[in-house]
Amino acid sequence: MSEPTSRPPRPVRPGPLADGRMSDPYRVGIDPASPVVPETGPSAWNIANYLTVLRLALVPVFGWLLLTHGGEQPSFRWAAFGVFAVAMVTDRIDGDLARSRGLVTNVGKVIDPIADKALVTMALVGLSSIGEVMWWVTGVVLVREWGITAIRFWVIRHGVMAANRGGKLKTLLQTFGIGFFLWPRSTLPFSGFWDALAWTLLGAAVVVTVVTGIDYLVQALRLRQTSERALRKRAERAARRADRTTP
Repeated sequence: MSEPTSRPPRPVRPGPLADGRMSDPYRVGIDPASPVVPETGPSAWNIANYLTVLRLALVPVFGWLLLTHGGEQPSFRWAAFGVFAVAMVTDRIDGDLARSRGLVTNVGKVIDPIADKALVTMALVGLSSIGEVMWWVTGVVLVREWGITAIRFWVIRHGVMAANRGGKLKTLLQTFGIGFFLWPRSTLPFSGFWDALAWTLLGAAVVVTVVTGIDYLVQALRLRQTSERALRKRAERAARRADRTTP
């Protein structure tokens, strides 16, 4: 009985998968139906991404605690702060796990900032609703936050824009600023000090939020001009023009 002949690897169409920019068998240009399938990257179903999903699930719980009784019950305010703190701790843990265990995935790079923005959105809208934070502050921060998310999707075919140091500083300032606003400060000793600290941190967060937002926009525009996809398309257009002008 003769041995079955092996099929040669079938090429796939050019794109981010075939170019090696996504964790998939296609990343080296081999069809997964082929008997030769390369080792893939980490699965999107990993502990780091599970923690990110948990953070998303905590958002409505946090919002309910913050808005119950108009935010006037200290016990619910402390509970909201506790949930917020747990959610932000998971943000640190999932990032450390992803980097230390090689679990960084494109899915995680997308859903992690979405989870962060959902939590910040709920916090600022809730705090503005109960009269703690001015609405214009909430508007400026949220326009930047969701605008950057939209920009990430706008350039995702060219590459994934990960958070930079400025973005991490922004997240740190927002976390502590929002955290102090969640405290029922009027029930604490030296309430004026806690008010001043909360506003100082949130004010600094707003400034860094705007500056880093502009920086991300510049990066996105540059990425769309210099990515492999952009260069390939530019070369294809040049080749077509050359073919039309050739006698």
